[in-house]
Amino acid sequence: MTPTLKTSEAVIGYGGPPIVRGVDVEIPDGQITAIIGPNGCGKSTLLRALARLLTPTEGTVLLDGTDIHRIPTREVARRVGLLPQSPIAPAGITVRELVARGRTPHQKVLRPWSPEDETAVMSALHSTQLTDIADESVDQLSGGQRQRAWIAMALAQDTPVMLLDEPTTYLDIAHQYEVLDLLHRLHHRQARTIVMVVHDLHQAARYAHHVIAMSEGEVAASGAPSEVLTEQLVSSVFGLDVRVLTDPVTGTPVVIPAHSPGGHDADPT
Repeated sequence: MTPTLKTSEAVIGYGGPPIVRGVDVEIPDGQITAIIGPNGCGKSTLLRALARLLTPTEGTVLLDGTDIHRIPTREVARRVGLLPQSPIAPAGITVRELVARGRTPHQKVLRPWSPEDETAVMSALHSTQLTDIADESVDQLSGGQRQRAWIAMALAQDTPVMLLDEPTTYLDIAHQYEVLDLLHRLHHRQARTIVMVVHDLHQAARYAHHVIAMSEGEVAASGAPSEVLTEQLVSSVFGLDVRVLTDPVTGTPVVIPAHSPGGHDADPT
């Protein structure tokens, strides 16, 4: 069963003024959720709290109804995986070795490696189409291949919930869609719950079933992309006058600025 992950009146920060203020969010089981919002609004802070890396100063993060900080670290790592923003691999590590690190929460003192671990690693390499380059150094990979290797490590961790902080950062557009297509396939084939922080509203609408829009540390709206990505909401959250059209391929919302280059209002004709 997929764990239920949510927050209750969570106030989260880094020791100074709170970044996230009293939020209640519930991550839908078995769906892809995109967290969107302008820089500094608390997207990554919320994700880190969901991953148990930050402790709320008030309120709670709940995993299956239990305060996540009351659950042993290893147990949380078996249920919730995190791919942080721009991770850095140790120098010289191979793809296979990196992916194998995802099995750490499942290993035991008297049996550090098992057939189950090997199967999980091979399955992760296969799912991410990295089998042929498993013995190559991560340093030598392209940006898209590197990101797939990190996703493979998260897959090998074999958690029903995967949290990803800006998984397409620094990738060109082709590699961005390569990574997002991969996540969509993983969700479809394995029914994983995926939560990702994204900046591109079109990508959020195209790939997510559920969108959480944040503004100034609070949740401005949450729901299906068509419910959240409205002209009024986007204008309020991002301070940008926009028009929302329909993607001719997917039928999902497409957000475009309502002015022409140079800042002049678009000609409606």
